[in-house]
Amino acid sequence: MGAGFMPVEPQNEGVNVASNLEEAIAEAGSPVQLLWNSQSPPAVVPRVVPEFRNWRDEQLAWRRTAVLYDQSHHMADLNIKGPDALKLISDTGVNSVANFPVDMAKQYVAVSPDGFVIGDNILFHLDEDEYQAVGIPPSINWLHFHAATGGYDVQITRDDNSLYRSGDPLLYRYQIQGPGAPEIIEALTGEEPPKLKFFHMTHFTIAGKDVRALRHGMAGEPGYELWGPWADNDAVHGAIVEVGERYGLVQVGGRAYHTNALESGWLPRPLPAIYSDERLADYRRWLTENAYETTSPLGGSFYSDDIEDYYFTPFELDYGRIVKFDHDFIGREALEARVADGKTDTRRKVTFVWNGEDTGDAFASMFRPGPGAKFFNLPMALYDTFHYDRVESADGRIVGVSTWTGYSANERAMLSLGAVEPEFAEPGTELVLVWGEDRPTAKVQVEEHVPVRIRVTVQPAPLTEEARTSYRSDAGVR
Repeated sequence: MGAGFMPVEPQNEGVNVASNLEEAIAEAGSPVQLLWNSQSPPAVVPRVVPEFRNWRDEQLAWRRTAVLYDQSHHMADLNIKGPDALKLISDTGVNSVANFPVDMAKQYVAVSPDGFVIGDNILFHLDEDEYQAVGIPPSINWLHFHAATGGYDVQITRDDNSLYRSGDPLLYRYQIQGPGAPEIIEALTGEEPPKLKFFHMTHFTIAGKDVRALRHGMAGEPGYELWGPWADNDAVHGAIVEVGERYGLVQVGGRAYHTNALESGWLPRPLPAIYSDERLADYRRWLTENAYETTSPLGGSFYSDDIEDYYFTPFELDYGRIVKFDHDFIGREALEARVADGKTDTRRKVTFVWNGEDTGDAFASMFRPGPGAKFFNLPMALYDTFHYDRVESADGRIVGVSTWTGYSANERAMLSLGAVEPEFAEPGTELVLVWGEDRPTAKVQVEEHVPVRIRVTVQPAPLTEEARTSYRSDAGVR
């Protein structure tokens, strides 16, 4: 049990004169203070119904029948076209592009010159010299900056998410996932789906419209990601819903959408490693005062005045299988040095399964005289965009951090994703997670509360065996 926490009033409200991230950091005094006291709300899924049924049944459906995710509104799309498109990708990503034909996708990962993760996205090879990056802003901004300033012979078309965009998106994007997904696709198209490797692409005809499709899936279940021009949205979406109802298809709302990562083991929002390296000063000046990296709130029980303590290496996020030294890229020397020095196993990505009694007691504190525990939003418990809770050993030493946090109806438990020192990464290891903050903050989402200690059990990430074994083994094409 920690000391009671009282929110603080924001300082100098309304007099911010910064015009970019670099100036905003200087004005706040440090990158940590800028993000720790951000007044912005956490990132959400915009323009998607919060719940079509209820979020519990929506979660259960992706393992039992099939679900429809609407991915049209919360991600940014960056289309890269031109003779230097592949060179731009190769120069800025840790991925090998030696085998990247048309109709294939990769999980693109970018790192800083010091070898820390900036972000990742899904990169589609659409046509000769044409690629599309789809994801949240950090890696999209990184690609966009280098395309605009690096002298590459490329044309860029950007479509931001629906929080920033006025009007409809350029493309619709849906994902059908679950045990029944192949049967639904067959009913929609009138033919058996082709046998595609994971992250390979094809074309379907749905409701008379040409639909591009990626063999994908989350939480270890089979699935397809479908997209096409927004003008076709109503016809394609209508057909999916109408046909899918016969097979138990459940639409997933904005509340449940982000929780699928808890089961699939993908850690969605590492703090981008762009705030401290002097070599990235021009990039910080390119990012505006309203950029995602400038305004997103940082929170949790883990606190450090050194922003680099929040950074991850790609090895800590289980991206070591993606890092390839067959090409020159930003951060290569730093990552090669880590490999040479044997520093690729500093922390390991894991799932934390929260103790039900401890979690229940913390949640129930809202019904007792307060202050009680920090409120749990459900199903996603996060009240910030970049979330870091400290994870401690039995002797109180910090041995890891917990990030992505929420409730899974499939597991009947609170889960979170994070990274711990190797000696504590063995499945079944019991540790303690601290929920709540004991540092002053101007974040409006943080009420008066008392930090609480909750026992957690370490389990693999991904959590489900299917996601770790047969599903994962087919993912080597990334």
